[in-house]
Amino acid sequence: MKQILQTIAQELNTPLRNVEAAVQLLDEGATVPFIARYRKEVTGGLDDTQMRDLESRLGYLRELEERRDAILGSIREQEKLTPELEQKILSADTKSRLEDLYLPYKPKRRTKGQIAIEAGLEPLADALLGNPELDPETEATAFLNPEHKIETAKDALDGAKYILMERFAEDADLIQKLRTFVWEEARLTASVVAGKEKEGEKFSDYFEHSEPLKNTPSHRALAMFRGRNEGVLSLTLQIGDDASASPCEAMVADHWKLSFSNRPADKWLSEVVRWTWKIKLYIHLETDLLGQLRERAEADAIQVFSSNLKDLLLAAPAGPRATIGLDPGLRTGVKMAVIDATGKVMDHGAIFPNPPQNKIAEAGAVLLKMIKTYNVELIAIGNGTASRETDKFVGDLLSAYPDLKCTKVMVNESGASIYSASEYAAKEFPDLDVTIRGAVSIARRLQDPLAELVKIEPKSIGVGQYQHDVSQTALSRSLDAVVEDCVNAVGVDVNTASPALLTRVSGLNASIAANLVQYRDENGMFKDRESLKKVPRLGDKTFEQAAGFLRIMNGDNPLDSSAVHPESYSVVDKIVQQCGRKVGALIGDSTFLRGLKPEQYVDDKFGLPTIRDIIKELDKPGRDPRPEFKTASFMEGIEKVSDLRPDMILEGSVTNVTNFGAFVDIGVHQDGLVHISALSHQFVKDPRDVVKAGDIVKVKVLDVDVNRKRIALSMRLDDKATPQDKASRDNNRRGGNGGSNKPKQARLQEPAANNALAAAFANAKQGGRL
Repeated sequence: MKQILQTIAQELNTPLRNVEAAVQLLDEGATVPFIARYRKEVTGGLDDTQMRDLESRLGYLRELEERRDAILGSIREQEKLTPELEQKILSADTKSRLEDLYLPYKPKRRTKGQIAIEAGLEPLADALLGNPELDPETEATAFLNPEHKIETAKDALDGAKYILMERFAEDADLIQKLRTFVWEEARLTASVVAGKEKEGEKFSDYFEHSEPLKNTPSHRALAMFRGRNEGVLSLTLQIGDDASASPCEAMVADHWKLSFSNRPADKWLSEVVRWTWKIKLYIHLETDLLGQLRERAEADAIQVFSSNLKDLLLAAPAGPRATIGLDPGLRTGVKMAVIDATGKVMDHGAIFPNPPQNKIAEAGAVLLKMIKTYNVELIAIGNGTASRETDKFVGDLLSAYPDLKCTKVMVNESGASIYSASEYAAKEFPDLDVTIRGAVSIARRLQDPLAELVKIEPKSIGVGQYQHDVSQTALSRSLDAVVEDCVNAVGVDVNTASPALLTRVSGLNASIAANLVQYRDENGMFKDRESLKKVPRLGDKTFEQAAGFLRIMNGDNPLDSSAVHPESYSVVDKIVQQCGRKVGALIGDSTFLRGLKPEQYVDDKFGLPTIRDIIKELDKPGRDPRPEFKTASFMEGIEKVSDLRPDMILEGSVTNVTNFGAFVDIGVHQDGLVHISALSHQFVKDPRDVVKAGDIVKVKVLDVDVNRKRIALSMRLDDKATPQDKASRDNNRRGGNGGSNKPKQARLQEPAANNALAAAFANAKQGGRL
């Protein structure tokens, strides 16, 4: 354990005592958010990211130690453990190195080499390896053994070859050298499986593909692995200029001190080396290194997903305002749900403003009535099918009634349908139709994205790359950690939070969260944090972990609405006694608080980091780390991919960030891609250095492939667009749409549509229906 702690301390570049303290807290059941926020003294201020790294590395190294002990025990039982081997095993710092060392001693089925040893051929193999001056044919005749089917010199030499092949291929030091060399020098090549060209067209970029193995980015690696899994692609490693891979054969010979100089046994030994590489080592290392590439690619993909999820969860909330959620549709209509400032459902229904019904006036009357009845300030429109049509309908209605203090916002509805059909949604809204539940979710995620998205399985939110191709266990573990960190970074109002949100609070689980909500329903709102201890199964340890992240607004103690932990209230009492003012008067008094000297309040229990955090929290209690709310404005008339033209400049919302760029929703039901090279005029190593999910950005259309629904965008607005195709170029040459940002057909039809809509609203007004 000491070695594990020293390794982690070195990797995190932090004192050993800090790592020891952090590990002890984790082993005692403390959560990462609690340790990072309230135990800074003992960990040296390790933040939640460092603590997650520590936790992950701790798990790996502990598994490594368990495997090390098992391997040592196995080799001891075989009575083959030498002091030198034991030292190598104790020094192994990776699982792959451990397995290399264990390979010769690992129980396995009888091999050709073992059968040859049983036939008495090992002395022949040793003799030819030790003295290449011996003639193989002559030496082999002394080892004929009909009982073991060794009837010719060739049979004897083949058996000896198998013995040396296995010996060479199970040498851990040789394997380590070759693994390093192949990783550095090999090229990963992909080719299409014969006859799969049409079926696997989506993988056409990799039908004839080759690139350095070590530099293969995660998204391309996962794409190729998916192609292989679907039987479309074949993947191989190429080392050297041809398939012979002579550099590796030379390394095998050099490791065993073999130099070929036309001695009698040299030809036979060179054949042993060649077969060892081709039959044993190459296949083993190809499998091993492709597995290593996949593992690295999966880790990158999971990190991308986790980063995007964090950005999405911490997106700006619109806040507690009455909101209408619209789940757009065509034939089935637009589902509506009205929620109040607390998220409670006040009304719901359906309207049919879109084709084929086109009941614009009736739909407008219903929507207008709801806006006025419930003093609605926001209209959240899901970005799925018919979203732009619905957005236009709502926009025209609001334009017709400028006195309405209401704003429409397009909302990413990924996962809303999964939530609406979930067991949780059924419990929350047993009397509501599934489609209405989706409208409720859309409205709520505008009010508070974090509070609503925690109800959805993180993998269903759709901000990852190749998420179905990675380890689902590792993905779930990482995403759950992200959700936990985000929830606790923001804090939770214990009197309004859902069970799903409470479950993510440090120290709480689904059972305790359910007990808390039940207690709240039966006894009314909590007045102070101390009363949380009355909740069944919420004991002292759970209270310690959770209390600082649970907020009680307008309670008996002003500190209960802050991130100051109850265990630290005594520090605030000292400040109060010293200045002779009440706690409520201190909160928000920046001039006074900045004049305090934190060092004066340090004692054996509370160190300087905690005191500083307390004073900072008193200055801005319950501060929300999320940004200010703002939305993108989509260009009128640009509603589908075919409406786009090169050089258009549009506003959009970043929906997903990958290693190769960012996807942006520009309102055409198909996200466009800003390649990493088009994110900035400066070199960009990581796209997240420039943008993150939820950002509002301006982009230029560079290229549009209508058939494949691919949109190339740039955030460098001075970039020159690429003509889409010959037809587009000819159209532009002929004048195209006259320089308008709208396609010709849309410009001709839109005024008529606008007039019809305006007329419908005007007639409805005159008739008293609006």
